[in-house]
Amino acid sequence: VQLVESGGGSVQAGGSLRLSCAASGYTYCMGWFRQAPGKEREGVATIDRDGSTNYADSVKGRSTISRGNPTNTLYLHMNSLKPEDTAMYYCAATYAGPDCWLRSPDKYLHWGQGTQVTVS
Repeated sequence: VQLVESGGGSVQAGGSLRLSCAASGYTYCMGWFRQAPGKEREGVATIDRDGSTNYADSVKGRSTISRGNPTNTLYLHMNSLKPEDTAMYYCAATYAGPDCWLRSPDKYLHWGQGTQVTVS
């Protein structure tokens, strides 16, 4: 499965953006992860085949993950952005697991190249 992200950029604090990820194939779980300089990669949100979602506490209430069927496109809409949201955001896909492996990025088999989000 090949994944290609788009939609990153620079935004002001309090703003919003939507990330998109085009997938060449279909997997049970898909998710968004992020990695800031000097920090470990962390889960932002995941979604399973049936549309069940999971969110990190840091983005809960101001983010929405969704996936299109059968377009195999993954989205992440984020509102009320904060400077601490600044990171490289990655789209990923894998098999089924608890919370679609929100806290276990090592379980994800397929990764996109990433898209930078900078909030100032």
